Amino acid sequence: MKIRYAIISKTGRRFKNEDYVKVIDKSEESRWFGVVCDGMGGHAMGEIASETVGKAVCDYWERFTDEEVVKARRACRSASAKLDERAFGMNHVQMGTTLVMASIDGNTITITHCGDSRCYLMRDDDLVYQTKDHVGNSFGWEIVTKCFFTYKPEAAVPDIAQFEIKPGDRILLCSDGLYKTMPPEILKARMMDDKTPEELLDVYDFLCEKNGDDNYTAILAIIE
Repeated sequence: MKIRYAIISKTGRRFKNEDYVKVIDKSEESRWFGVVCDGMGGHAMGEIASETVGKAVCDYWERFTDEEVVKARRACRSASAKLDERAFGMNHVQMGTTLVMASIDGNTITITHCGDSRCYLMRDDDLVYQTKDHVGNSFGWEIVTKCFFTYKPEAAVPDIAQFEIKPGDRILLCSDGLYKTMPPEILKARMMDDKTPEELLDVYDFLCEKNGDDNYTAILAIIE
C-alpha cells in the first residue's frame, strides 16, 4: 500500500509556532504514523509541551510492537510521564498540549486524540469518522477538558478508534488553528478534490492566511 502525504505548519498571526508535527513513513512495511500536537495557549512553554509529547509518542511507536490500541494507550502514558519529567527540570512550569495521531498497520488505521486537535477520515465524499473535541464551557469561555498537562495524568486519557482503510481514503490530522478558519463543509469538500496532498494543503494555507489568527498545522494523507 502506498501513502502519499504532505505537511504544513505555520505561525500564522502569532509570535511563535507552538504546534508540533511529524510523520514516520514506513509504508514499504505497510506501516505509517503521523502526529500533530498543539501547545496550549494561556500557559507557558506551549512549544515545549507539544514537542515533548509529540517526540515521546513517536519514540514509543518506533520502539515497541504492541497491538495498536495497546500501543496508543501506552504511548500516551509515556508521553504524559515525559512531560512531567520535563517540567520538573524547568522549576515545575505548568504547560500543556493537545494531541491527535494516526497509526496505519496493514489495512487498519488507529486514530488517537486528546483535546481539540482533530482527525478526519474521508471516503468517496463521505465522512467516515471525525474525532470529537474534548471541550467544555466555563463562564462563557471554551476550555479543553482532556489534554496532556503537567502533573495531571488523569487528563491525558485519549479516545481511540480503529477503522479498515481502503484505496482512495483521505486522512487529515490538524490543529484547531486550521479547521476553525473555514466552514466544515468547505474543509471536507476540499479534502476530496482531485489534487495532490501538497496542492490540497496549499488551499488550506490560503484560507488560514486569509481568515486565521492562530498557528495552523496539518498532515494530509491519501491511501493509494
